[in-house]
Amino acid sequence: MSGSQHILIIDDEANMRHMLSVMLSRQGYRVDPAADGEEGLGCLMDNVYDYILCDIRMPEMDGKTFLIRALEGHVTAPIIMMSAYGSVDTAVECMKLGAYDFISKPFKKDEIVMVLKKAEERERLKEENSQLREVAAGLFSYGGILSRNTRMQEIFSQIKKIADLKTTILVLGESGTGKELVARAVHQNGRRSEKPFVAVNCGAIPENLLESELFGHIRGAFTDASGDKTGLFEQADGGTLFLDEIGEMPLALQVKLLRVLQEGEIRRVGGSASQKVDVRVISATSRDLFTDVGAGLFREDLYFRLNVFCLELPPLRERVEDIPLLAEHFLRRYGKNNDNQAVRIEPDAMRRLMAHRWPGNVRELENAVERACILCEGGRITSSCLPPAVCLLDKSFPGESGGEENLSIKKAEDIIERELIRKALAKTGGNRTHASKILEISHRSLLYKLKEYGIE
Repeated sequence: MSGSQHILIIDDEANMRHMLSVMLSRQGYRVDPAADGEEGLGCLMDNVYDYILCDIRMPEMDGKTFLIRALEGHVTAPIIMMSAYGSVDTAVECMKLGAYDFISKPFKKDEIVMVLKKAEERERLKEENSQLREVAAGLFSYGGILSRNTRMQEIFSQIKKIADLKTTILVLGESGTGKELVARAVHQNGRRSEKPFVAVNCGAIPENLLESELFGHIRGAFTDASGDKTGLFEQADGGTLFLDEIGEMPLALQVKLLRVLQEGEIRRVGGSASQKVDVRVISATSRDLFTDVGAGLFREDLYFRLNVFCLELPPLRERVEDIPLLAEHFLRRYGKNNDNQAVRIEPDAMRRLMAHRWPGNVRELENAVERACILCEGGRITSSCLPPAVCLLDKSFPGESGGEENLSIKKAEDIIERELIRKALAKTGGNRTHASKILEISHRSLLYKLKEYGIE
């Protein structure tokens, strides 16, 4: 392996540079010498090195300063510090800053070769681990969704079967479970992948504007209609329209959506002519639509028209085995600190991630990992870096006292949900609109929950 390795030697003593150059050249390494840290930095501008040997005590720029500057420049090669007697403390300090190892002068030929061989082995293992993680991610990934959970793997199989079909699909799952990711996976793996994927949140657009957003309008259709507008159905022609939070759609508009699904044509607001559209509709909701049908909040005929094929996503608490996989994925996205040092999750922190209930599901986990990457020191995510809710093991939490009556998951979820709603209302001074945004649910859903829990 050493035959192609390129090494930079930085030492102010000419005899030491010459001795190391000769010795390592005989071992098959390509060697560049530098007389001080400044010259070493110049070499880094023109070359990519596999390893760097750097003396600590040098005039002009010492080894510690060189190390800091090199790491700031995102040098990834292992840097091995060479320390004379009396500078061991400085060498240890350099290792804390990011140096790979140090060797004390004077040293024997075998010692320096052993240190380099050990560094080679570490780099080889890092590369293998990186490749294994990529393979694992590929094995447990489909359409950008990561999971080794059996139920999720079944959903991957179902997506493959329906991706090419125009069948309407209903995706069910709690907030943060990745319903839009599933919709995109269906679109990207089917024949419509070259056509548009258009997403709209039905709960985020005011009722009086939603019809115009979906179907478009003609000039003069209403006061602010200063020109013709293309609706989302037209924009998605040939592709997929994703209707998120479909349960929030007003009843009056549900009738018009049903007609589009049955007839395959739309009519702009204020227009008299209909036009054909070829759109596959995927809808999603975190609500219990069947219960809403019984309560008269959602049309039964539309429910069955949307629910031709249903994909129900399990919450993260029911796929605990995915937490390490997802956490590693988010670490690759956010896990570089200001020193470009790789970040890792300590075992105790991972145990707490595994034990948390994750009411916000995958979205909450992503936010927790991003936050931890910002707060961590020395590239180590400890329990103290995690959000308080993740670390909190309150004795009042259902199940902590040990009684069987406290082991109900449903009761525990109700208690947590009720408490979060109360805190959100207290924080917003009772403003329900602002509280619903904090809770990441629609205003309509919050009103139902207030009534359900008897919260004034």
